[in-house]
Amino acid sequence: MVEKIITLDDVSLPEFLGVENQNIKQVASAFPESKIVSRGNEIRIKGTPPEILRINDLLNSLLDHYHRYGTVTPDNVAQYIHEDEKAEEQESTRDEVLIYGTKGTVIKPKTPNQMALVDTVKKNDLVFALGPAGTGKTYISVAMAVRALKNKEVKKIIITRPAVEAGENLGFLPGDLKEKIDPYLRPIYDALHDMVPSEKLKYYMEDNIVEIAPLAYMRGRTLNNAFILLDEAQNTTPMQIKMFLTRMGPNSKVIITGDKSQIDLPRNHKSGLSEAVKVLEGIEGIGIVNLNAHDVIRHKLVKSIIKAYDDAGI
Repeated sequence: MVEKIITLDDVSLPEFLGVENQNIKQVASAFPESKIVSRGNEIRIKGTPPEILRINDLLNSLLDHYHRYGTVTPDNVAQYIHEDEKAEEQESTRDEVLIYGTKGTVIKPKTPNQMALVDTVKKNDLVFALGPAGTGKTYISVAMAVRALKNKEVKKIIITRPAVEAGENLGFLPGDLKEKIDPYLRPIYDALHDMVPSEKLKYYMEDNIVEIAPLAYMRGRTLNNAFILLDEAQNTTPMQIKMFLTRMGPNSKVIITGDKSQIDLPRNHKSGLSEAVKVLEGIEGIGIVNLNAHDVIRHKLVKSIIKAYDDAGI
């Protein structure tokens, strides 16, 4: 921890600091790992050098605002904090390109938590990626799998999910279990088509280099030299997820994604995902990443919708 002192010259302290120093308290709440205290015409900052630099830049922006407009309001402070956080997100993710998509698009993490997911997958062989819809947990996981295949780190990709009906009736659909569940795997197919040219993906799937199948098809197998993704894991039972976890073979990477707020199992069935996270937390080689509404990269209303449901406890 280091300390920096900023002296406020030619500044009306009530107009800059706010009523009862509310403006500075608002800045301090945005940087909980640092200590920011206002005493007279001095602001003392204690923290790590990177955070002190960010706080110093933020306060200089607020001082520029004050000298231009003569006052600083709590809304002004909130706006500058938001701009700082947005710049920090861009800084933290700008260099980590996972792969280039089929249309030349750059596929990379877009939020700090998505970046944390990438880093956690690099360091661990088994990772739980938890969070609501739209946070990119599945898309980033598929991108990591495709990158591992392209870099010859693994020999195949296996993507699976439990066959839970989520209120719809699968029984009337034609075909075997895989054909019945394929429509529910559409987001994964879409992600793969974004990342692998169509003809190459067709070859991969015909040659079982990329395999997409219901969770029931995993029983009895040992999955070697593979990047394995279990999607929608909140709809597994404890025995199903245990069965899946014990399929891991040598040189395998596993990502398990799920949203614990969207469990479609019958009421008398416990979610295997929730149990597995509790049982396995803290084991070396297993990572857990929690994404939230701030990571949603769909329409801006989706963040508000998720927050509204969370606030309502639904």
